[in-house]
Amino acid sequence: MSQNPSVETQAPASARLTVVVLCFGGMSAALMQTLVIPIQSVLPRLLHTSPANASWVITATLLGGAVAMPIAGRLADLFGKQRVLVASSVLLVIGSLICALSDSLLPMLSGRVLQGLAMGFIPVGISLMREVTPPEMTNTAIASMSATLGVGGAIGLPLSAWVAQSFDWHALFWMSVGLAALMVLSVALLVPHVHDAHGGRFDVIGAVGLAVGLLGVLVAISKGNEWGWGHGRTVGLLVGGVVVLLAWGLYELRTTDPLCDLRVSVQRPVLLTNLAAIAVGFGMMAQAVVVPQLLQIPTGTGYGLGQTVLEAGLWMAPGGLMMLLFAPVSSRLMTRIGPKRTLMIGAGVLGVGYLVGFELMDAPWQLLVASCVASAGVGIGYASMPTLILDSVPMHEAGSAVGINGLMRSVGTSVAAAVMAALLTSSTTRVGTFELPTQGAFQLCFLVGAAAAFVGVAIAATIPVVHRRAQQREVVAAEAA
Repeated sequence: MSQNPSVETQAPASARLTVVVLCFGGMSAALMQTLVIPIQSVLPRLLHTSPANASWVITATLLGGAVAMPIAGRLADLFGKQRVLVASSVLLVIGSLICALSDSLLPMLSGRVLQGLAMGFIPVGISLMREVTPPEMTNTAIASMSATLGVGGAIGLPLSAWVAQSFDWHALFWMSVGLAALMVLSVALLVPHVHDAHGGRFDVIGAVGLAVGLLGVLVAISKGNEWGWGHGRTVGLLVGGVVVLLAWGLYELRTTDPLCDLRVSVQRPVLLTNLAAIAVGFGMMAQAVVVPQLLQIPTGTGYGLGQTVLEAGLWMAPGGLMMLLFAPVSSRLMTRIGPKRTLMIGAGVLGVGYLVGFELMDAPWQLLVASCVASAGVGIGYASMPTLILDSVPMHEAGSAVGINGLMRSVGTSVAAAVMAALLTSSTTRVGTFELPTQGAFQLCFLVGAAAAFVGVAIAATIPVVHRRAQQREVVAAEAA
């Protein structure tokens, strides 16, 4: 497949502005995932519901994001990436506005789902980078956009905690309305509408099938600890989701214009990169679950660090910024040694970060060091995966393929959240009326996170190197001649 000859890269100054706008949008969308964590404990009172029902306020956004990524990617390939970016931003405005006006559970959940659907902005923005940036800027642009996943989440914790403590809790969502409105304007006015629509039919049945299957599996994983892994509801959703996904796969192989071209997805470079994405996504979420809890455990346990929610968020924030700071480092690594080895280095650094956490967990600054090391690894790894995908798929599949890779990262984060919760509740100690995880449970979490990261290194080592972009440029040059 040749590259679309009508797509032209921008001048460096214009391209930098486009990259800044897309990174801002990606960071704003990612921030929604951690927006309500600081007020999670009081959500049942605020929404007049039970704690079990209130937990869906967080889960709904994660599920919406997982479903949105591959679907938004395919829509971008069919109708143009800039249009889908604007639509994702509008979804964020609407979802944030609904949440800002909500005082009960159902409107809040609908708004949070729409906020999650806006996560489709990130894979579409990444796939657009290749089309609008000069070759010497592309790696850095993709690395920066990939880092927004971690930056938005890390900034969201202390920012949301401060807003929730200083203002009415609805201010969290009015803040997100403002960010989303700025996204709409900046994307509509400053991101070029390149002629990258390839036409074709949108696979509605495939989109519904994928959504139903994913929701079944991810809800079972997310709620397994709460409901019980042997509970009929958990088993039913998990088995049902897997069956639907298998049927979806058979349908996708037999239909024209599928939502996801599985023949491309099972090619070794794409398949192995997506498996590595699950491992790295697991590693990113594991520290996001474990470290804040350890920071907030009372000091009376002998190992807890007694930090408030705001203090814990501030200790975690530098980790997210490390992802952004390492974007140029990742870019240079990809240029010099290739994205495959860069992914191996990133996963390896992530594993080392967990080992640092295993050894150093006696003071907040020690966990800060461990978090920064792990986050640097995530930043390097996340930056290299979209490049591996884009090098391995034809241009008309770029958005969909990067969306599937984003989905695999979401699967990794969902599995990590469930596994870490299970490990933390497997060994507890009673403090007053509360059951708290033991020090050994936290150490086990660090070891499991390290193991997942090193599995990612092993998977990345087997990824074949593909130079499709160079081949495409040669084809385009030949066609032009």
